[in-house]
Amino acid sequence: MDQALVVFVAVAEEQNFTRAAERLHISQPAVTQHIQNLERAWGVELFDRSRRKVHLNRAGEVVLSHAREILSLYRSLDRQLDELKQSVSGALSIGASLTFGEYVLPHLIARFRQEYPEVDATVEIENTAAVVEKVRLGEVDIGVIEGSYRGDDVIVEPFAEDRVIVVAADELYRDLALPASSEALSRLTWMIREQGSGTREITDRVMQWYGLHPAKVVEYASTQVIKESVEAGLGIAILSRWVVRREIAWGILREVPLQPPNGAFTHARPADGEPARDVTSRRFSVVRRNSSFHPKVVHVFREFLFAVGHQLNQFEV
Repeated sequence: MDQALVVFVAVAEEQNFTRAAERLHISQPAVTQHIQNLERAWGVELFDRSRRKVHLNRAGEVVLSHAREILSLYRSLDRQLDELKQSVSGALSIGASLTFGEYVLPHLIARFRQEYPEVDATVEIENTAAVVEKVRLGEVDIGVIEGSYRGDDVIVEPFAEDRVIVVAADELYRDLALPASSEALSRLTWMIREQGSGTREITDRVMQWYGLHPAKVVEYASTQVIKESVEAGLGIAILSRWVVRREIAWGILREVPLQPPNGAFTHARPADGEPARDVTSRRFSVVRRNSSFHPKVVHVFREFLFAVGHQLNQFEV
């Protein structure tokens, strides 16, 4: 693989020669030498340099686009050659949305490594929209998201169900008349995820279905921060049961039962010919590039996820 391009991409992403060197575990002079060699070979400067940061100029932006594509082709070449070895081994980069990536995936990776010890799996955790984008660009081999995505640029395959619940700290829970009405809950402060998050998508759906109109909303980009805030009694939230399973078991958090809206059932109207589903239910889905070739390790990991899907539906790992 072209080490100079690897260094160039690292500098472009880190906007700093020192951080790029630390990321690649090489010396800063070596980073500088690689960049100078590229600039000398092409006869153009690639960065606008300042004392603390470097920024891509127009030429650098053009090179970055092609460099990422070239490095992706190198990785594809390596994987196709690995296919010829008839063994499940090599690197596997996984993009995962926060709930699945932080609370479910670590347990599954441990099991996967027991079955396939020669696979070197790495994980990048982002919100659902960012994971889909990384898969589309080939920055990760496979993604796992919660929530929905529609588009022809990637393949999305549901493999397990998840359910969200309204949670509150024990003290706040005891002050509520149960099952809680939409009016009572709307007077409380709600902790919610940012737009683009699968948890935000289902939070909006549940709020709309139950007629919840919170007087105050606090938005966070971290599920863990939301959980900690709820534990501290700062408000309530809608979170996956995977996120709060220990806190519920220990009595730190309580699940808040809701009054059905106008006496209705909790099943939403079917969309696009699909069967009616609980509005608090969503799917975990595998995301892959819409490509004719996927490395063997990607196929094996996909099959592994589908094999454990029924256990996830039973709230087991």
